[in-house]
Amino acid sequence: MGLNNTARIARLRTQLTEKGVDGIFISQAENRSYLSGFDGSDGYLILSAKDAILATDFRYIEQSKQQVPDFEVFQITGKVEEWFPRITGQLGIKNLGFESGQVTYAFHKQLTTALEKAGSKLELVPVEGLVESLRINKSLEEIEFISRAAEISDKAIADIKETVRPGMTELDVAWHIERFMRENGSQPIPFEVIAQSGPNSAMPHARPSERRIAEGEPILIDIGAKVNGYASDITRTFCLGKSDTMFNKIYDVVLGAQLAALSLVREGMTGEYADNLARIIINEAGYGEKFGHSLGHGVGLAVHESPRLGSNSTDVLKSGMVFSIEPGIYIPGWGGIRIEDLVTLEKGEIQVLSKAPKTV
Repeated sequence: MGLNNTARIARLRTQLTEKGVDGIFISQAENRSYLSGFDGSDGYLILSAKDAILATDFRYIEQSKQQVPDFEVFQITGKVEEWFPRITGQLGIKNLGFESGQVTYAFHKQLTTALEKAGSKLELVPVEGLVESLRINKSLEEIEFISRAAEISDKAIADIKETVRPGMTELDVAWHIERFMRENGSQPIPFEVIAQSGPNSAMPHARPSERRIAEGEPILIDIGAKVNGYASDITRTFCLGKSDTMFNKIYDVVLGAQLAALSLVREGMTGEYADNLARIIINEAGYGEKFGHSLGHGVGLAVHESPRLGSNSTDVLKSGMVFSIEPGIYIPGWGGIRIEDLVTLEKGEIQVLSKAPKTV
């Protein structure tokens, strides 16, 4: 077991002890990868004070032996009622936590029914956010992976600004970007490329369409690359040809709000306080109702994770966290502008990981 995984599991075991839980059943993919290094698409971790088990099916047995040699590998065969009591019966524990935010009602019913049929007295205990609370602070190694992913997406932004031409469709642009990132070192991208133009850019997360791009209208590009499982996230908005008065006005408000947040966000702030640093500028410009999403979100193994920088967020920002700063204004019928950078807190202050210029 790698040094990082050993330390992570030790911290998780401490949390389990504090909550009076004897073990935990991990089903969430990023949590599974974070604790073990296993990146297969299917499987479960079962951790107790003395056991570290990876349960997966035939497709991933050899892969799991290579990626997690210090885990006991349990091959899943048959139905849940056959393998789940067998694997939990060897633990010798009274209760087992499960990720309540991940396990569906149907799957929970399968697990409890399996235990009842086997005559097991093991109690399943809902727990939430235990592994996520460990993932929220990134190690230097994790930040390095995220930085390398950010470098790829920076290059992709530079490339598409040189490549895009009037008449290209949003789908043309999206495919060009995805291909560029894969050819320049990205693993499968962490989310579908967002490439929106004109009125379509007023929809913050719309899918690319057959719409053809024209001069003088907003072109909103939101992309991410992935390195060693860790994601980046960046948004730039620009236009072809000369930008008009409306574009310049909205762009200046969004950029001003983003730069304010980048310069003022500090360790110790809540996510709500950080969000308000940008939101107040957009409100004062008269576009408060047009900024309908949060200022930012954590980025790591998942492209959306803690902390959340938004209204009512009590998450406290700390050094080692990585998150986005992405204010936006969206006007139906005209378009939208969003500017997003990926940042980390280092010694209490913002360090920007995204380097792509913000020129129109």
